[in-house]
Amino acid sequence: MNLPDSDSEDELPPGWEERVTTDGNVYYANHLIKQTQWTHPRTGKKKVVSGELPFGWERCVDSNTGKVLYVDHENKRTTYTDPRLAFAIEQKEHSNDYRQRFDASSTALQVLHGRDLSGKVALITGANTGIGFETARSLAKHGCTIIFACRNLKAANEAIATINKERPGAIEKCEAISLNLASLRSVLFFAEIVKEKYKTLDILILNAGVFGLSYEKTEDDLEMTFQVNHLSQFLLTLLLQPLLTVGSRVVIVSSESHRFANLSLETLCPSNLSPDSSHTYFDMRAYNNSKLCNVLFGRELAKRLQNQGISVFSLHPGNMVSSNIARNWWVYKLAFALVRPFTKSLQQAASTTIYCATVHELVGVTGVYFNNCYPCEESALAKRDDMAKLLWKVSVEMIQRVLGDDCQLE
Repeated sequence: MNLPDSDSEDELPPGWEERVTTDGNVYYANHLIKQTQWTHPRTGKKKVVSGELPFGWERCVDSNTGKVLYVDHENKRTTYTDPRLAFAIEQKEHSNDYRQRFDASSTALQVLHGRDLSGKVALITGANTGIGFETARSLAKHGCTIIFACRNLKAANEAIATINKERPGAIEKCEAISLNLASLRSVLFFAEIVKEKYKTLDILILNAGVFGLSYEKTEDDLEMTFQVNHLSQFLLTLLLQPLLTVGSRVVIVSSESHRFANLSLETLCPSNLSPDSSHTYFDMRAYNNSKLCNVLFGRELAKRLQNQGISVFSLHPGNMVSSNIARNWWVYKLAFALVRPFTKSLQQAASTTIYCATVHELVGVTGVYFNNCYPCEESALAKRDDMAKLLWKVSVEMIQRVLGDDCQLE
């Protein structure tokens, strides 16, 4: 077929119209020859849209003509064109085929544009500040119910109030529940509260983390960075696993810092993960190792949950993003301040988390590490299944050493 030249391969030739069926399949009508087809006349590919209409839209039938029309209640306008067409994506031949739609400059709200997350429930650790807050804010603005899993309940409720000013009524879908990741018993208590109040979790985002801490032990006699960044959130995931169902996603916020970890199969043990003395502790090494633990945990969790239809992703949000994570030492605060003009905004930093948690093209995908909303190859250590399995075993043993019979894990 000879088609006119175009700067965009997605642009339809003259005389063609894009339409969509009620179940989300896009088809193309050629008004010149009065025929329809499922494939795009330029690309030859099929497209699909999500089943739900964008937030604030309603599908109606004109009582006079019997035609389907779409009402945008927020902007007070009506159209005969299905608004889902604006967010159509190419149908993939294989689940791991990707076409990059977003990059380092994309924001979380751009990723969510046109989505209606009403009825979805997301739990976010550390949702009261930084990237966690932008993640919660973005999801809440699109109708998602959010569980703020935070140590500082006052700050969490203030964050919810801020979101409610932007999206009136959001406060009814946001709840702050106390979670102290420096205490394994707090994790136990928190998980029981969540399981009593909620039947399912569509999105579990392990976002909370600490950076640049001087040597400190938790009430469980474990090194703080390791416990907060990995062990407590590992436990939290296992405890909340019964709430995850087909289509649920677990999103683990790691870092490119995992590439600088110094762990090996021989050194992956409690004494190295959680040093007993400040003499063998270095804050950046502890952070890098904890971020490697994040990716290894995601790798093993994905394998264990893949037959249940649950997806697991780990990701890097951005380099030296200006958030409260650098608050623990003035040198780090100064360094983060100096590079701030050259790094991502918090909205941009939250985009990859939002991408992993919500986009349709990741249905059926699991166990992938993302950076800038696109698959990225992990470090050689992070791809080792033997290390992932060993970390799981060691993590369970460390938890049971603290909690004993109060917590039975596999």
